[in-house]
Amino acid sequence: MNLAERVRDALTRDDGRIDAERLVARLESLSRFLRVTDPYLPDGDLVAAHTLVERAGGRLALSQDHTVVALAGSTGSGKSSLFNALARLKLSPVGVRRPTTGVAHACVWGPLEAANQLLDWVGVLPRQRYVRESALDGDDEAALRGLVLLDLPDFDSVERGHRLEVDRLLGLVDQVIWVVDPQKYGDRILHNAYLRQFRQHADITIVVLNQADRLSATDTEIVLADLKRLLEEDGLEAAPVLATSAKQPGMLTELREALEKTVAERQAALRRLSGDLDSVSEQLALMIGPPAAEDEVDRATVRQLSEALAASAGVPAVAEATGNAYRHRAAASTGWPLVRGLRKLRADPLKRLHIEPSPVVEGEVVPRTSLPAADAAQKSAVGLSLRAVADRAAAPIPAVWSPALHTAARSRAADLPDALDRAVGSTDLGMSRTPIWWRVVGVLQWALTFAAVGGLLWLLAGYAVRVLGLPELHYPKIGEAPLPTLFLLGGLALGLLLWLLLKPIVNYAARRARRRAEQRLQVAVTGVAREYVVAPVREVLNAYAQAREALAAVRSE
Repeated sequence: MNLAERVRDALTRDDGRIDAERLVARLESLSRFLRVTDPYLPDGDLVAAHTLVERAGGRLALSQDHTVVALAGSTGSGKSSLFNALARLKLSPVGVRRPTTGVAHACVWGPLEAANQLLDWVGVLPRQRYVRESALDGDDEAALRGLVLLDLPDFDSVERGHRLEVDRLLGLVDQVIWVVDPQKYGDRILHNAYLRQFRQHADITIVVLNQADRLSATDTEIVLADLKRLLEEDGLEAAPVLATSAKQPGMLTELREALEKTVAERQAALRRLSGDLDSVSEQLALMIGPPAAEDEVDRATVRQLSEALAASAGVPAVAEATGNAYRHRAAASTGWPLVRGLRKLRADPLKRLHIEPSPVVEGEVVPRTSLPAADAAQKSAVGLSLRAVADRAAAPIPAVWSPALHTAARSRAADLPDALDRAVGSTDLGMSRTPIWWRVVGVLQWALTFAAVGGLLWLLAGYAVRVLGLPELHYPKIGEAPLPTLFLLGGLALGLLLWLLLKPIVNYAARRARRRAEQRLQVAVTGVAREYVVAPVREVLNAYAQAREALAAVRSE
């Protein structure tokens, strides 16, 4: 048993009736499928589903006490004659010139007023509506009360408008009686363009071999057997096949009984919609494959994207500037005080890029940096990374979703440069605090400088005393070296030695600051990548997951 048959069995009760509530639930699931897929799938692939939802809503809102049955057939099949014979009135014109039927005619068993709204929806003109009510044979026709019988134009008419009208009406009626004749029952157009399209509607399809009175009993059996073989190839092996003749009332008994049963059950409309749901869901199933999680975009792909975005955003340049800024500020805080002023005359590397050392407060406007725009190679790398994200997300699901995923991946590409610049400019690079050891070394450098200056002033004072002829000053000595000389030379030498000893430490710390800044910037860029690229892709994947769930409900047992 195939899926459509299992669904049909699940939707029927023990007496073979379609459960209207479950049918409505399936239609609601189809509507949910369309809501989540409309923004992402091609309109042409969803036309049939949209048409069904609209048509089903219209049909279920109208009379359920009436059953619309259409007589459809080719030119010369005796369709109109059969219509008149079933109505037992001459309602639809029959003539030698073909095609005779140009518009649909309707015969209503019962009051016409109750069926007018339904016929308006079907599109039968008021002047082509007839009432099958007669005081003489009212009891004989009571079993068909509620039947709305349509005589359709010929589907093979030379008039294109007639063919279009047939196609339109076949999509609206509750049941179809296909009228064929012994000469053209194997017509390719009939089987390929129509009967095979009704393979999901065997329960609301009847095929009648009309004009069977022209055949002998043996020939009739042979033609019926061949017709059944063709119908089996069309997927309609379950459809009833009857022999009829408009000229022999006795040959209409089986057909009238079939119509009486259809009218009594009042299930044809529900069965038609259920079959339509099976057909549409079968088409939609081609667009849904295995499950795809929202995190289908793996870490490696996101990392590749982040690295490309980081390069285009100037993260390496900012990280390098952070390391240089650390050296610059360390030298300004721990270097020899007499040359610190010269250091301060040089601009801070980060400030040259207009990057603030302190973290940005939330809600505060982030000024633009002066980082150069991405070059052609970097833009190309970003483009390839965006495509890789979409390709990775599209890999496990049907190809029809691929354009939507690629569009989503690029949907905010124009906003990426500004977003990346804000992310870089607002990232806390860890340069806002001055290390304590800088302060300690700075104080020690000043102390050594004061010692050197003090020693120099002391020596100058002794020199001035000698020049002025005053009593000579006697300097304290340590060994043979005067103390002022030791202060001067010691302060200078120790200050220089201290800076030379600290230089490797500063370089090491600068490298750490560079790595820390690069890591924080990479995190910020990854956040942009997830918000501007991965998030839109995940929206499509989420829609796919919801569509898959909705379609499963449409097709569920």
